[in-house]
Amino acid sequence: MDYIISDRISTLQPSAIREILKSASDPDVISLAAGNPSAQAFPSEALNRIMAATMAETPVLALQYSVSEGYGPLLQTIADFFTQQEIFPHENAVLPPITLDQCLVVSGAQQALDFAARCLCNEGDTVICESPSFIGALNAFRSYNVNLAGVELQSDGMNIEDLEQALQHNPRTRFIYIIPNFQNPTGITTSLAKRQAIYDLAHRYNVMIVEDNPYGDLRFCGDPLPSLKTLDEDGRVIYCGSFSKIIAPGLRLAYVIAPPPVIAKFTVAKQCADVHTNMLTQIICRRFLIEEDISAHLVHLKTLYKSKCDLMLSCIDAHFPRTVACTHPEGGLFLWATLPPSVDMLAFCRQAAARKVAVVPGNAFNVDDTMPSSSFRLNFSTPSDNQIRKGIEILGTLLHEIIEV
Repeated sequence: MDYIISDRISTLQPSAIREILKSASDPDVISLAAGNPSAQAFPSEALNRIMAATMAETPVLALQYSVSEGYGPLLQTIADFFTQQEIFPHENAVLPPITLDQCLVVSGAQQALDFAARCLCNEGDTVICESPSFIGALNAFRSYNVNLAGVELQSDGMNIEDLEQALQHNPRTRFIYIIPNFQNPTGITTSLAKRQAIYDLAHRYNVMIVEDNPYGDLRFCGDPLPSLKTLDEDGRVIYCGSFSKIIAPGLRLAYVIAPPPVIAKFTVAKQCADVHTNMLTQIICRRFLIEEDISAHLVHLKTLYKSKCDLMLSCIDAHFPRTVACTHPEGGLFLWATLPPSVDMLAFCRQAAARKVAVVPGNAFNVDDTMPSSSFRLNFSTPSDNQIRKGIEILGTLLHEIIEV
């Protein structure tokens, strides 16, 4: 039989990261390619206790259908959690209370990104993204046949001049997509000045902002910065938060905070997609947030990831040639290594795989992934400390061989 695939999907390619992870499943491969939390990060005992209590006390609530917007008590807990975690841009700034009609529980932040394109974009509209950017978001946007416009990412965030040019050249821009904290894939944090500048440009050109913040609670050094949502004076920021990195990705729980008209349309999309997010995991998440010491848990995560990041950077300093540049993230799960222009990055990644070390080639994160890149992404959260030491040493030996030839 001839299978006819829709135009929207036929041009999409499998995730390069997922393909790499298939080979990385070989137990002999040291994977520095994933983006998973550390196995040491999961609060397994607390979640096991909460799950047992939930099934003993409220089994019907946990197993029955529910409303699309999300479990009411969890929505309120999300609103409180967001407010408690936020840093404000001005000393006397006060964030207006987050109301429940501004919140939606989704099945992972990936679903929120899908809804942003589905609800806000028509075919041929433009989404402006950091370049490089999160491949999952790029593919979600591509699936709706939107035009992706990449803006160069500098050490402190988007190139503001290039962003304004992109807005001028793309009058059908519907939103700017940004990961402001410890960006995936680069680990870069957008400065406060650039956050304000990005918001001001969005206001001037009347476009929305989708602020994706899965790593914001994982800051292990430096000073916290206010989210773009706290700068939002006219309801143009859609904030996406996630519990994947601070509790467990297997729960598939994330949330959106946005103006009520946007939430209303996202809710319709939710009804079409999966009716509602898993109720058992919603109840477990809510109980974890209110019954456990979330502050102590976050301190544990930050301490863990700082140790692993510091280890990887010290190994890079010991083994990589000085001509290889690396970002020094203040949080999150990733850093970004850039090779000298003369080095074939894809050949390097293939040779690394042949030596049983997996890394993600930088072009996978480009708006146009056929364009060359001199960089590759390294993940420090998933591998063990010994795997970090051995993997970076192997990469360093390979880089010296390649660069010295």
